[in-house]
Formats: sequence, structure tokens, C-alpha cells
Amino acid sequence: MWQALHVADLLRQKGAETEIVPMVSSGDVDLRPIDGKRSVGVFTKRIQQALLDGEGDLAVHSMKDLPTERHPSLRMIATPDRETVHDCLVTSEGIDLDSLSDGARIGTGSRRRGAQLLRVRPDLQILPIRGNVQTRLQKLEAGEYDAIVLAAAGLERLEMHALPRVTLSLDIMLPAPGQGALALEVRSGDDSAIDRVRSVNVPATAACTVAERTLLAALHGGCLAPIAALGTIDQAQLQLQARVLSLDGQECLQAADQLPVDLQGDQCEQAAAELGRRVAADLISQGARTLIEAGR
Repeated sequence: MWQALHVADLLRQKGAETEIVPMVSSGDVDLRPIDGKRSVGVFTKRIQQALLDGEGDLAVHSMKDLPTERHPSLRMIATPDRETVHDCLVTSEGIDLDSLSDGARIGTGSRRRGAQLLRVRPDLQILPIRGNVQTRLQKLEAGEYDAIVLAAAGLERLEMHALPRVTLSLDIMLPAPGQGALALEVRSGDDSAIDRVRSVNVPATAACTVAERTLLAALHGGCLAPIAALGTIDQAQLQLQARVLSLDGQECLQAADQLPVDLQGDQCEQAAAELGRRVAADLISQGARTLIEAGR
């Protein structure tokens, strides 16, 4: 809801009138661990169907939840400014990763997070957790976990500034492709919505996330695989770094590359996609597909 209200405010600043149409996805109500049988689109399909049925004109997704395979009747037309990409370790005492006791129980529903934690602390117990932020914090307080891992973006958006947490460095925890970004999707033929929604696009965010999501698609990873990626821009160079890990974190393939990009040019997204494919090819040559298949 915060995301929808945020986008509505951005559009109002551009002179567009908006109306919020609340939705509940299957991923919001079914709190079983997400696995290979029920992973793709559990947070997005209901909202996409609402677009197709005319219940709404614009869908606001957390980009990391949106499947990389495009719907033939829908277009992701804009990406607003990105929130922080970091993940946080949340404990009742606010301690860091090194200070956790041997064999500490860590709650996360993400194989990417679990694998990267085990890469540096193989003694940890990685346990599944589902539910919204408040539900997860209640489980932590009840003693079901010694720590949980949450996206810093969600905590910032919910203004949980006083929550005891330690930001995990990118050396330890590279984000999921698209983490911290929003994906704005409309019907392919809705020219009016396309023109209005495109006005809130941020080219730098779009370029970085196109590179990340193209890499994910090229690896055929889906949202469950232990794949991490981050695109950044420095002095007109689009840079992409990525990791593919085994579930136990003991194998970690890494690749990085960069290329010049003109954020105002017509070829910006094509260049970003090319970078994503190049880094994915590097990882594949190192054996990434084997790790990804083993983790399904």
C-alpha cells in the first residue's frame, strides 16, 4: 500500500489524477514456504489480472517479485527512483553478524540470503519464515529465531527507524535483481496510461534494473535461485556485479563487467540488456547453470 500511495503521489506531481484499488495476492494470504512448485508470480498475478480485466490501469509491483518473462498484453513502462538495495540483520539486541552465537537460528525465506550468510558463517541454521514485516518481527520477539533478515527498503518505507538492525555490507550480501525498485506496469495498448506513467521513470534506475533482470532471465534463475546482482552507474559507466551460489554457500561464482551508457539516449535499455547478457554468459561459463539446477 505504501508503494501504491508513493506512486500515486509521484503521478499527482505530474498532474495525473489517481485512485487506489487495493488488491490481495495469493502470496499475501498463503504463508507456506515458497518453493519451486509455487514461486513465480505469487505476489503479482492477481494484480496483473486486474489490469487485464480493467479493474485498474496501473499495477505497482516490487520489482524483485515480478517474473522476468513478460506478459504479452502488459508492459513495464516505468521505474521510479530506487530505495536502498541493502539487506539488514535484525535482532532484539541489534548485534552484528559476527556477534551471533554458534549455530544461531536465522529466519529468511530467501535462498539468496541464506546462501550468502552461510558463505561467511557456515555454522548458522537458516530457517524459513513468511509473513509481512510485523509478523516476522513478532516471531523474532517470540524466540522462534535468533535473528531475521529483512530488506532495508521495506523498513525505510514503513519508517521503522528505531528497529535494532545492522546493515549487511554488499561484500557479504549482494541484493536480489531489482531489489529496492518498483516496477510500474500497464496494458500494452493503453496509450494514455503509458504516456502518463512514463513521466515518473528514472532512467538510471531503469538501466540498472534492466541489466539485473536481463542477467536473471539469461540464467533462467527465477525468483528462488540463489542469484544476486547489482547494477550501478559511475561516471557514465553502467556497472554490473553478480553472484550465483550453492545453497550451502560453499560455492560462489562471481562476475562483473561495465560499459558506457547514455541515460538520455534511445539505446540505453538495449545497452543495459547487453551488459546483463554478458555478465550472465561469464557466470554460465563458470558453471552457474549447474548450481542453479542443484538449488531448485
